[in-house]
Parts: sequence; C-alpha cells; structure tokens
Amino acid sequence: MSTPSSSSSHDGGDGGNGGGGEFEGPSHSRQRFNNAVWPEPFLEALATQIAIDAALSFGRLAVAPALTNLFQVCRTWRTVSQSDLLWQNLTRRIWHRHHLLHLTWHEEYIYRHRTARNFRLRRCIYTTLHFPPNDDNTNEGLSCHRLALSDYLLAAGFSDGSVRLFHLPTRFHLSTFHPHQRNHLGPFSRAVCGLFFSDDRLIFASLDGDIHVASINVPGATRRAHLGDVVTDGVLVDFAGCNQWWIGLYAGLPDRAFHVRNGNTEELVHIGGTLTNPDAVIGWSLLNDLTEHIGRIRIASEDLAVGFTSSKVLVFDLRNQITLREEEVMRVINVGEEEEEVVGDINVGAADAYDKALVFVNTRGVANVRHVGSLEEICRFLARGALLGCMNGGYSFISTRGGIRVWELDHGEYLYIFRERIGDITAMVADERYLAACSSDNTIHLWDFGAR
Repeated sequence: MSTPSSSSSHDGGDGGNGGGGEFEGPSHSRQRFNNAVWPEPFLEALATQIAIDAALSFGRLAVAPALTNLFQVCRTWRTVSQSDLLWQNLTRRIWHRHHLLHLTWHEEYIYRHRTARNFRLRRCIYTTLHFPPNDDNTNEGLSCHRLALSDYLLAAGFSDGSVRLFHLPTRFHLSTFHPHQRNHLGPFSRAVCGLFFSDDRLIFASLDGDIHVASINVPGATRRAHLGDVVTDGVLVDFAGCNQWWIGLYAGLPDRAFHVRNGNTEELVHIGGTLTNPDAVIGWSLLNDLTEHIGRIRIASEDLAVGFTSSKVLVFDLRNQITLREEEVMRVINVGEEEEEVVGDINVGAADAYDKALVFVNTRGVANVRHVGSLEEICRFLARGALLGCMNGGYSFISTRGGIRVWELDHGEYLYIFRERIGDITAMVADERYLAACSSDNTIHLWDFGAR
C-alpha cells in the first residue's frame, strides 16, 4: 500500500443555528402549554411535515431549528423527539439516507446535519492520495477521467482502462483493476468513461463499450459483463448506474443514445433515444482525443436519469424507458416574467445531477439549478470561466482557472473558494461527505467534511 501525504485545514465558525444545540432540550424559561395529551403518531406526522416544509422553503439546514421550536412546546411534545422511528423517517426524507453509519437514526440525522453545515463553512480536512506506478514503473501518459465515491471507498478511472481503489478512512490505495484485453480501435478506446459502486461491486466501462465488474473484496478480480461493439453502437461517452439500473450514453450512430441494463441480471432492456444524434462525428473523435465533453448521463432519484449535451437537457424514466422531459436549454430560459434568448451552448463538463436537482452552466457563465422531475428552475448564479463541475444534495462545486468555487443550491448564494490551488482538473465528484478531484499531474485531492 502507498502512504498518503496530507495537510489539514479546519475553518472555524459556530454556524449560528448549527451544532448539537439544535436537538437539546428546551429552555426552562420558555412558556409551557397545559394541553391535552396528543397522540404520538399525530405529533410525529406534524414534526415530519414541519421538517419537509422548512427544507423546501429554506434548505435542509433550516430543519433543525424548526424542529427545536416544535419540541419546546411542552413536555409531551418534547418526548416525541426521542422516537428513533421519527428520526429514521426524517433522515430518509431530508437527507435521503436509508442505512445507518451510526448507532441510532437520531445520531445519523445529527451527523448529516453537521456535515452539511461543514460544507457551508468550509470546515474540512484536505488530503492528497497517491498510488503506485504501473508495471513499467511509470505512470507516464496516464490521466484520470472518472471518479466515484461510496461511504468508505474512492475509485479513480484512467485513460488506460485501469481503475484504482482507495480506502477513505485510511487514505490508502487498496488495489488496481484492469480490463480484459482485446483489439483496440483508436489509442483511447480503453479509457474509462464511467464507474460506480453497487453493493460490494465496482462497475466500470470504457469508450469502446466494454463493461467490467470488479469485486471490491477481492483485489484485482474483474470479469467482463459486456463486450462492446463501437461499429454497431457507437462510442460510449458516459456511463452511470445504481443497484437497479446501468445506463450508457452513446454517440456515433443515430437513435441509439441510451442503452439501459437491469442492474441485477445485467441484461439489456432498452436501446434508443436521439439525444446525441447531432454529436455523432464528435463522438467518434473521442477515440483519438479525450479533451471533448460530449455528453453526461446521471442517475438521479426515483428511477430517473438525466442526460446532458451541449444543447439539451433530458430526463429519462428508467423503469418505463421513456423520455419524461426535455428542453433545448440554449434557446429560451425564463427570466422573471420575460423570456431571454440564450446565446451559447451548455458546458457539458460542468453539468451534473444529484438526487432531486440538476445543474448546468452555459457558455455565458450562467449556472441554472433545476428540479429533476419537472425541469422547473430553482435558482441561478454566475459561474464564469467554468471548466468542470459536480454537486451534492446542497452545494455546487465548479472548477475555474482560479480554483474550485462553491455555491449553495437553494438560492444560488456564492460561499467561498477553496484555499488549495491544484491546477488543471481532469475529474471531479462529490457526495454528502467528500469532494474529490484529480489534477493533470495525476494527484488525487480529497476534502473530507465529515462531522467532528
């Protein structure tokens, strides 16, 4: 294993309403109500509704103070705050977390709240991850193009088709997975175009359409789940998935943009879509040049996938294999009560979707945040000079020449720029705890916002 080198930065600030105080008992000076005994299911339903309303109106961090006010009404109402079933429901509804990393759901909720607040305050630990060279004792010509996160693991996909796996708690390199070899069509046909975790598996795909499955518990063990055919399908420009679905975005041939597979059986269930029809020629060029960002595909929530190209955003129903929403975003965007003609395309490298929201930046530097299901606008902000971007449930991270900048997604408020200047970035990914990026010198940079 390699030994990581790291430096830490802890940024202060008590965050106002943040911290453990949100869930402590009420002040004894607060007025009590001599009310009748309220049924517990009613109070739990009321607390849940208040939490949802606060999150929709003011953001996820507003839920804690809203609940604190509710629990301070009287002793009966405060007792409801001890229900772990309530906190399980709230953790799922507010943070979309369905399994525990802590002993109770109450602790899990507090952890998620504090970690999200750390993102807002730039309170994190910065680390760089290192990995051993290839068999020829050099990583010359190697470049990282995809990153994926799970609770404890980070995967990095490279231009030679290899994937390196890191253990996040220790920052150690665990293993390297290599694709099965075959004839190449273009120097970058083996480049990793997408990867994701699914239970104890890591699934990754290359531009030539090959899909491999690796066991994260068996170092270096991979099998080829699908043999790609670029002549029949085109070039696989992006690849995403979850436990239930795998979806590839292809460019090069008409009307074959989406390839959907059942994540359990690995069987192909759908081929179709015109999203990348205008980008066929550029799709083929990826086999010789990896600098273009043609399209992105992301799995959001509730069996929905979001596809981006330079001129269009599309929402795709994976369960029914139909397009639900699509918009030529370069044509018209509402501005107040008027409509504005938008000049320029989408910067595909800065587009992303996560849970119930998506973000894209046009070439004028205007970032647009929208609901996944309806494509209704949530907010917009200026992100001039955007190169690459990613997002989590509350924040957008956009790389520019000056560094990585952060905006919150409820109102588009600009928050800060990271102190670390890491140069040109080739890949970025974020979740509810980490932000990871790979720079052009193949250094993997990790910011850990885990609650402390």
